[in-house]
Amino acid sequence: MKVISIKDMIRKDVPIYYRRLYTGVAVIELNEKPVDFRIDFSIETKPTGHKEITVNFIDAIDYPLIPVNKELKQYIADTDNAGGLPD
Repeated sequence: MKVISIKDMIRKDVPIYYRRLYTGVAVIELNEKPVDFRIDFSIETKPTGHKEITVNFIDAIDYPLIPVNKELKQYIADTDNAGGLPD
């Protein structure tokens, strides 16, 4: 299981400055075959500076959610740190 990319990312307009909401399509390699899943995710910056990432799956996924969720959160954190998320 590997996250290949998140395509068609769109940032939703939210009036709360410390919370960013996004929607997109996660391309995940499951059993050596890429599969697309629609997701919503948010990045909330806590007062301590820690970023909390939450991922919600819109499409049903036929794979254990804990490892997929963990890999997606890591991919989103890495992409955010590199400045790759839309403003």
